Amino acid sequence: MKLPSLTFSLFSVLGLSLFFNIACESEEKANTSTESKAEATKIDHVDAAGAASLLASADKPVVLDIRTPAEFADGHIEGAKMIDFQAADFESKVAELDRDKTYLVHCQGGGRSTSSLPVFEKLGFKHVVHLDGGFGGWESSGQPVAK
Repeated sequence: MKLPSLTFSLFSVLGLSLFFNIACESEEKANTSTESKAEATKIDHVDAAGAASLLASADKPVVLDIRTPAEFADGHIEGAKMIDFQAADFESKVAELDRDKTYLVHCQGGGRSTSSLPVFEKLGFKHVVHLDGGFGGWESSGQPVAK
C-alpha cells in the first residue's frame, strides 16, 4: 500500500522540478531580450581639427552648443543648435532631439559638455562626439566662427 503514496510523491517532486526549470528559463530569456534592446551610447572625443573634419564630411553631425545664450551670441560654430546646460529644462530639451543622429557637443572649455554626457547616455542617444577644448579650443585653432 505504500507504493502508490511513493509514486505520487515522486511525480510531485518531478513535476515541481520541471515547473521551476521552465520558469527560470523564461525569466532568463526575458532578461536577455531586455538587455539586447538597450545599447550603450557611443561617445567619441575629438579636438578642433577632428571636429572640423567631421563637419566637412558627408555624414556631418548636428552641432550642439550647450553654452549660455550670451556666450552663443558672442560667437558659435556655424549651424549650431543652442541648448543651455545651466537651464532647468536642459534634459527635457535634449530629450526632444532625434536620438538616432550624431551630435557634436561642446561648451566653452569642455567642462559643462563633459558633465552633460551622462544625460545623453541616460536618454539612449546612439552617438555623441565631444569637442575636447570646447569652443575656446575651436576658436584658438583658427576655425571659423559665426556671429
